[in-house]
Amino acid sequence: MLSKDGTISCAECHSQPYGFTHHGHDLSHGINNLKGVRNSLPLQNLAWESEFFWDGGVGDLDFVPIAPIENPVEMDESTGNVLEKLRKTQRYPPMFKKAFGSEEITGAKFLQALSQFMITLVSANSRYDQYIRNEGEVLTKEELEGMALFRQKCSSCHAGELFTDKSYRNNGLTIQGSMDVGRYRITENDKDKYKFRVPGLRNVAVTLPYMHDGRFYTLEAVLEHYAEGVQNTVNLDPLLNQNGKRGIQLSKEEQSRIIAFLKTLTDETFLKDKRFINQ
Repeated sequence: MLSKDGTISCAECHSQPYGFTHHGHDLSHGINNLKGVRNSLPLQNLAWESEFFWDGGVGDLDFVPIAPIENPVEMDESTGNVLEKLRKTQRYPPMFKKAFGSEEITGAKFLQALSQFMITLVSANSRYDQYIRNEGEVLTKEELEGMALFRQKCSSCHAGELFTDKSYRNNGLTIQGSMDVGRYRITENDKDKYKFRVPGLRNVAVTLPYMHDGRFYTLEAVLEHYAEGVQNTVNLDPLLNQNGKRGIQLSKEEQSRIIAFLKTLTDETFLKDKRFINQ
């Protein structure tokens, strides 16, 4: 009901088994099979975020659903029409009364209902988490070596337990296709051209494809980009352009070990949690 013709739900682009992403699609598509311009980000641990989307264009989780609902290539609907459709159902007015004390369905209550669901999407029980919490999980030698390499070579951007420093950076991708200008679209500051959100890496092994335009379908391709493919584009991040050398020095063996570590971030409990199953 959130889409104009009733064919597109939030779960269409945010599928639980794949970390609430649009699995297997480089660019997310919506109503009438129209394609958007970016790859859908995972929905997880949003309670600890203050800016959303690849360009940080929305600063309040309550307002995030308005963007896909009213985007002409996603749901192509108006929030007002969605509210009217919900009010006419037998199912939702009683649910709103249970949640808010009244059957009245307002825009604020509708958006809060969605945001309150989204903040329950907490991923924190991967093998890595169990290892860090000393719960008896054992990481292999390769995984431990990968973790050490990751902390040495990747954690400047993918920092902390969310594995993101929440910044916007240009990671040296070849500019192609729509020539998406990233963060510049929001700030109109030339220094933000071609900068995109540093995504968190939890469940990264299942959230393919990768990058804002979904150009890479394997973690191997991602690591190869950082090792060999970084381009000297406008506003390239200084961390990827040091001492006249672009990218991150990574041997094939080091890349393999880092990938082994990244796979320990997969949270099977989260990906199979029956509370979140699309019904």
